[in-house]
Amino acid sequence: MADVVYNMDIHESSVFKGVWFIQPKVFGDQRGYFVETYSQRELEHAGAPVINWVQDNASLSSKNVLRGLHFQLPPFAQAKLVGVAMGEVLDVIVDIRPNSPTFGLHESVTLSTEKQNKVLVPHGFAHGYVVTSESAIFTYKCDNYYAPDQAKVIRWDSLDIDWGIVSPILAQKDAEASSFTDMSEFLKSINW
Repeated sequence: MADVVYNMDIHESSVFKGVWFIQPKVFGDQRGYFVETYSQRELEHAGAPVINWVQDNASLSSKNVLRGLHFQLPPFAQAKLVGVAMGEVLDVIVDIRPNSPTFGLHESVTLSTEKQNKVLVPHGFAHGYVVTSESAIFTYKCDNYYAPDQAKVIRWDSLDIDWGIVSPILAQKDAEASSFTDMSEFLKSINW
């Protein structure tokens, strides 16, 4: 039997139980680089849950585009494994689980092509990102399909999040989203 080689540093967030940060080893030389972008075996070895991914998505955005803070209601909630294939983004997650001691708190991390890092975002979190490079291709795996009637948005500037930008480029649904305060009572009625 061959020895198992682990090529990823995987650790659970110190802020949120169930959020996992993944930093793979990037093997580079004059030709470019090679990186293992996903390994269920390594996630399991680190203690992360086994997730049945059913959909992969990618979006191309230019600098200062902000997408989020998005989530879907149960039973259509989506866990996501997010990263970038090109460029750099500031990635943000917000705990929207009403019975959680960290309800309403957020955490952010820079995701980049150079680092090839990823975040595993579980159910019960709103998610968003802003593009900090000239452009970025953002990629993510989902454990549930997109359900537009169950998709919700929390306004990006309604929490104390330092996005590093004052006037982002927004989709209409993101610009018109309800604030976290206005949505709090609704969020408290959801059973994650």
